[in-house]
Amino acid sequence: MNKIKTIIFLLLIALNFNAFSQTKEDALSDAKIASKATLEMDFELLLKYTLPKVIDLMGGKDAALTLLKSTFDGMKTQGFVFEKAEILGVSEIVKEQGQYRCIIEGKNQMKMTGQRIKSKSYLLGIYNDVESHWWFIEAKQLKNKAMTAQVLPEFETVLEIPDDQVEVEEITD
Repeated sequence: MNKIKTIIFLLLIALNFNAFSQTKEDALSDAKIASKATLEMDFELLLKYTLPKVIDLMGGKDAALTLLKSTFDGMKTQGFVFEKAEILGVSEIVKEQGQYRCIIEGKNQMKMTGQRIKSKSYLLGIYNDVESHWWFIEAKQLKNKAMTAQVLPEFETVLEIPDDQVEVEEITD
């Protein structure tokens, strides 16, 4: 009987620890790590927080790393500079279709050939209970039914996925 009580006690501790990792604070923290990884061009770390199906569609991890590096190198060659990437907030976390999910609001500021681009964009966060961290995908991609069918088949959510907002201004020095 004591063994059963001990097993139940340990199971409850494990469940509480798992639930603790699914908090808004953890989603916010993981999104900030991914955002910082983008700014610092740490693509290895960025991919850790990217929904694996997205990486699969990019041809696997090695191909994704090559693609990200060449894309950012090309943008840098054209004068593109990421100035800021901030995570502003996290929606409520919902459990649906067997997953914990939330929406992350972010703000980016970039500069390119005499223009400053400011954008507000959103990520869908999905909790990875195997590795105890959040995965992210650009939420706007989920408005494309063909893309959604490839990445998250039969995806349904009660979460509101806002439209991205982009503002472009001329830079005058």
